[in-house]
Amino acid sequence: MKDHKKRSDNRTLKEIAETLNSENDLQIMLHEVLKKLLNLTGLYTGWIFLIDSQGKYELVADYKLPEGLCIQDKRPMCKGGCWCIDRYNDGRLKRATNIIECKRIEDAIEFGWGETNGITHHATVPLRAGDEKFGLLNVASPNKVHFSDDELVLLEGVAYQIGTAIKRVTLAKKENELMLLAERNRLARDLHDSVNQLLFSLVLTARGTKEMTENPDIKEMLTYMQQLSQDALKEMKALIWQLRPQGLEHGISTALIDYGKILGLTVHMDVRGVLNLSSRIEEVLWRIGQETLNNCSKHANVKEVFVTFEATNQSVVMTVEDRGDGFVYESNQTLPSLGLLSMKERAELVNGTCHIQSSLGKGTQVTIWMPL
Repeated sequence: MKDHKKRSDNRTLKEIAETLNSENDLQIMLHEVLKKLLNLTGLYTGWIFLIDSQGKYELVADYKLPEGLCIQDKRPMCKGGCWCIDRYNDGRLKRATNIIECKRIEDAIEFGWGETNGITHHATVPLRAGDEKFGLLNVASPNKVHFSDDELVLLEGVAYQIGTAIKRVTLAKKENELMLLAERNRLARDLHDSVNQLLFSLVLTARGTKEMTENPDIKEMLTYMQQLSQDALKEMKALIWQLRPQGLEHGISTALIDYGKILGLTVHMDVRGVLNLSSRIEEVLWRIGQETLNNCSKHANVKEVFVTFEATNQSVVMTVEDRGDGFVYESNQTLPSLGLLSMKERAELVNGTCHIQSSLGKGTQVTIWMPL
């Protein structure tokens, strides 16, 4: 009997491993492995929370949740605290555990949110790889009030496989980001060594040729050619900076000041608090800052821009303000340009916000808030 149980558990772990290794998209992978686990073990429902270092949790996968937990787009699973998450966050939950009571299910019953299919208890297992923690795996079945030691051991083995797979996917994503950065650097070098040099040569050629003729029409055309070449050279330098922000290694404030110089802008910088930013947050702020300074250079008709950073342990706020022409914009309107829309989307990708205030003749203020 024990041999049969051992073979069954080994088969379960093998099929779980195959499922995890066949997918690189984190959400798809977690949904598929949860479905496979429940089918192999005969358990009815389950859900997976990913929990960040600040204790903020997110429901990333679920399977056959009862009606009472699915109300309002699964709001009971996405809001509020519970025993398992509280103990996970304070470090008390280290192994697979039987949960005597589930607050989310209790609330569904108390407030009549819908059928709970006889589910009152669930097992919870921390997802980890080595010393790293990623979240929780919860599983349950109708009228099942206790999980045996053998079941908990199996769930621990599965949870460790899932944690290892999460780490693999995370590392692969970071590797892809580094490859993308390397490609940007290569492209920036190529643009600098080829197109940038050609444009510079064209500026010098137009200037020199203009000195070789007295024909006013030709001089005017060469002057126009020289100006176009200088504008193109300025745009190319800005593009190279966007691809490879030289100076970002000295901090985002220095990088924005230097980028402003390329655009012909004086950036007045005010930093309040210590800017201790992750590379991802710094990259997003940099890209938004670039787009904002580009808009100031092209549309605001100003030579000065005022940038403020306010940093705390929980968040960072970047404000970019000009006192230029401004434009008509109400917060309930669609953003008037693709550049402004991309700024908003970049902020939202890291759970931040982008707020724009502008009016004709009174300038524009862009405020970016991001959680750390």
